[in-house]
Amino acid sequence: MLGFAPRTDSDLAAAPATGRVLQVSASPGGVPKRSVGHARVGRFGLEGDAHHHDGVHGGPHRAVCLFAIEAIRRVAAEGHPIGPGTVGENLTTEGIELATLPPGTRLAIGGELLLEISNPANPCDVIRGSFRDGKSGRISILKHPTDSRVYARVLVEGIVAEGDTVRVLPPAPDNEAALHVLLERLEANERRFWLATWEAVAAAGADLRILDLGDAVACAGPGLQGGHFNAAYGLRFVPDVRDRVLEHFRSNGVTGYVVDLEPPLPGLEPETRGSVLGCEPGRIAAAAPVVGLTIREVGADESTAWETILCDGFALDGPVRAAWLAAAPAIARIPGMHMLIADLDGGPAGAAGLYTRARVGGMSSAAVLPWARGRGIQGALIAARARLAEANACTLVTGQAEGTSERNLLRAGMARLLVRGIYRVEAP
Repeated sequence: MLGFAPRTDSDLAAAPATGRVLQVSASPGGVPKRSVGHARVGRFGLEGDAHHHDGVHGGPHRAVCLFAIEAIRRVAAEGHPIGPGTVGENLTTEGIELATLPPGTRLAIGGELLLEISNPANPCDVIRGSFRDGKSGRISILKHPTDSRVYARVLVEGIVAEGDTVRVLPPAPDNEAALHVLLERLEANERRFWLATWEAVAAAGADLRILDLGDAVACAGPGLQGGHFNAAYGLRFVPDVRDRVLEHFRSNGVTGYVVDLEPPLPGLEPETRGSVLGCEPGRIAAAAPVVGLTIREVGADESTAWETILCDGFALDGPVRAAWLAAAPAIARIPGMHMLIADLDGGPAGAAGLYTRARVGGMSSAAVLPWARGRGIQGALIAARARLAEANACTLVTGQAEGTSERNLLRAGMARLLVRGIYRVEAP
């Protein structure tokens, strides 16, 4: 698994004693989490601990939640009814300003356990009872940089107990914490795009059954075969919900396509593999000029023409094509959705989409009509979307692709960040 590495004695020998575990907390779900004295910590967190909202908590990248008592005391001093465990942290520490430590920092706890800080823990309404005004944003790292909880990965499993020493270690030379922080932003854009798109298609009349679990989403479209409307995204961060996603496919009688690093079922091999690519938009250079080519952004009034080009480019027909065409005006109205048409010598030759959210520009499907292929239009559409992402204040652009599409993105300047499997789960 990415980011999982053995702990060495030399790591421990160099670690200064900088703090201690004040409280170890767990619950069968929800808050507050209560002191349990000690617990064994495995890859997915503390034994005996659980979450009511497993689509946004838990998993290997958010296995353990930590919070500094120093931050708790600052918040409590303002009159908030907060204390150790009330906002759902597993380990309350003393002597370390946790929120100031960068991702990748390791925490050697006691004689066995080694954690790696993965990212800040975003507050949510579940913990609003710990705040006099119900506004959990008081511990958002964006508003109060020293007072956030943090999540951690488990590098080495072990026992944690109240009173254990906590030693701060620098990031390992080969750590992938920064990569995972980046991937979380890019994959969030992908998940939000598909959720918004499925909702638009459903609003246009298609029979789509959408499962929104938070950081994982799935869709089942009885009568609409293929991976557009029968797919799941986001399971890399919250693998605990795989069984719920598979049951969603089974209960709706569809063959599903699960995008993940690990097989959703034992022994299942990926039907194909796809890459997550990304870079700063400025790294994508201008495309070579194509004589007679113009690229323009269009609105809802030309959305059906835009969708027709995509359907023709991907040779879609039947109910799937009808569903896309019916939903085109609704897709055009998705906040952050941008539609581009490439005209060659005055006629439509290609189309592409860009979805901008949280300063990430996601390059969605792009297609060039068969008669216009091989002239550099795909490269021009990539460059045009990068410039559009910059104009919309995006600091990153991303794409999910395989085969020729991936090669086009790599040539344009994107980097391959992760290769995932696309697993076909047969209908019951």
